[in-house]
Amino acid sequence: MKSIYQGTMKELPEDARPYEKVLRLGAGALSDAELLAIFLRTGTKEKNCVCLAQDILNLTGDGLLGLHDQTPETLQSVPGVGPVKAVLLLALAEVARRMLQQKRKTKTVFNVPSDIAMHYMEDMRHLMEEHVLLLLLDGRNRLIKEVTLGIGSVNQAILQPRETLIHALRHGAVQMVLVHNHPSGDPSPSSEDIEITDRIRNVGEIVGIPLIDHIVIGDNQYISFREARLLEPDIIGT
Repeated sequence: MKSIYQGTMKELPEDARPYEKVLRLGAGALSDAELLAIFLRTGTKEKNCVCLAQDILNLTGDGLLGLHDQTPETLQSVPGVGPVKAVLLLALAEVARRMLQQKRKTKTVFNVPSDIAMHYMEDMRHLMEEHVLLLLLDGRNRLIKEVTLGIGSVNQAILQPRETLIHALRHGAVQMVLVHNHPSGDPSPSSEDIEITDRIRNVGEIVGIPLIDHIVIGDNQYISFREARLLEPDIIGT
């Protein structure tokens, strides 16, 4: 079988060619570098495509997961990666993210704060701006709708209780959860976070759609207003 891989100083051995390896053993048998090599297809005069893929993984510092944090410029700093390969890698990372996002939204149930935090951690901890999400849940903690309330900072201009409740009423929500990220990586709530949360909680109680939590996402860590007992009076478990 002729390899589809070119641009190498020395052809890869038959049992090391990623394309042929998938046909023989399945995609699950490939290493991360071998998987990337399939998309790269070519290496350089000095390095085969698998070695080039490993250089890219070394650049990210976080393996495949780190691809999503790269820019075309940083990827092109790797010898052998030009604009076409850089765009391909970024598109591949985005396809993987969207596939995971769609899968997670199917019959999603949030029973405890950590469920919510882990669900959104990888999407939100890499963001460079604050993204504010409103999760609308039914009475069994199942996700009905996810609404982006704003991008920027958590402030009164973005988080108007009236607009938040319009979304909740429109979609027949029984309870609400706020989720937003801190680009600094520190999830500690600010005084403004606490003030806005309290305003939305108060209005939610009036119309019978309680705000049951506010999750602040940091870098691989989170703070739940529910767990920290920052929702007062404590409406959880009533």
